[in-house]
Amino acid sequence: MFGQGIAKGLWVTFRHFFNTYVDDIRYAGRKYLRQDNFSVRQGLQTQGAYTVQYPDEKLAVPERFRFVPFLVTEDQDPARMGEDWCTSCGICAKVCPPQCIWIVRGSDPVTKRPVPQPEAFFIDIDICMNCGFCAEFCPFDAIKMDHDYELASYDRTMHHIHDKEHLSKPLSYWKNIAPTTALEEAIDRGGWEHTDVLKTMKKAGQTATPPTKENMYPQHAPVLTEAVAEPVAEAVAAPVEAAPAKVEHPKATQGTEAKPTGEKKKFDKQAMLEKIRQRKTDK
Repeated sequence: MFGQGIAKGLWVTFRHFFNTYVDDIRYAGRKYLRQDNFSVRQGLQTQGAYTVQYPDEKLAVPERFRFVPFLVTEDQDPARMGEDWCTSCGICAKVCPPQCIWIVRGSDPVTKRPVPQPEAFFIDIDICMNCGFCAEFCPFDAIKMDHDYELASYDRTMHHIHDKEHLSKPLSYWKNIAPTTALEEAIDRGGWEHTDVLKTMKKAGQTATPPTKENMYPQHAPVLTEAVAEPVAEAVAAPVEAAPAKVEHPKATQGTEAKPTGEKKKFDKQAMLEKIRQRKTDK
């Protein structure tokens, strides 16, 4: 019994060993001349063993590969372009085993009441264990596990604490790296849209389009309409001295005071990190 098992195991090893030379003869020296040959060697047609010329060649990771999480932002619905799917509920931070997620919930600048959007979102990738609990427990499918594993750097302090700007990636990115999982999640939600959008559509008596592979990447209508194209053309043709003033969208300026053009509110990330470290020290 043991003799047959060892013989079968060695036969697999020797078969790959000989197939390596057969594969070299089949390519006849063209094994590393074209990038297309590398994709063939990763598929089912490959034979034997071969060397991956990293970083010029990289092995494709599985679809369910988990690494550092990222936040999903809207890029499919023109009415919510750029908005976060995250509602800053804090569930991901609570279920995180190493406690490497810190969230600052946003607030209305006028009423000071909390709004369902994160003002700041931090993940310490040195502490993250890539377990995927944050993505699994998120009720809005707003946090996913990325496939980018090349995160080494010479700075292990601030560079490895990813902020919201670094973590935010569009929904189309998630569809590209995990199309099967994205389709399964959309079927469970009832549509490609955000959960809140689907609830609003249901209250209004509207029915969401059933998610399929065919409508995974919708074709948006041109954003530049005829009514807007004429003023834009006049502004481009005008001289530099008569450049038009910056016009903001009514939704973005609602409830806020007018500010000078050069003034821009910035979030003090360093101060927030100091507060987080002080809270952990007090505990």
